[in-house]
Amino acid sequence: MEYKVKISILNELYGKLLTQKQFEIIDDYYNKDLSLSEIAQNNNITRQAVRDNLKKGEKKLFEYEEKLMLMKRTLNQEKKIEKVLSELTKIQKNHTDKEVANILESIKKELNYLV
Repeated sequence: MEYKVKISILNELYGKLLTQKQFEIIDDYYNKDLSLSEIAQNNNITRQAVRDNLKKGEKKLFEYEEKLMLMKRTLNQEKKIEKVLSELTKIQKNHTDKEVANILESIKKELNYLV
């Protein structure tokens, strides 16, 4: 997974555990695609202060993920759901019973909601 995407997901999961400033700077940098200079100007701080907050926040996010593993669990769950959906589609295509097909479609809709 691309580093920027990983940080963005981690910030979504654990961002409220960071300081407000760290959360906002990471959000501005990774989600709003602002430069360090733009963030510094918007917050009336130096570019170096932005970089320091960014690096400290990133480090904290990875520490939280290492301990809590929410992102890893979520990604694993999504993979399992996708596999189940694939298997349900195979059954649905190979089975002609209308009632079974309707039940499988209902299950697929519920699983798609989880992904």
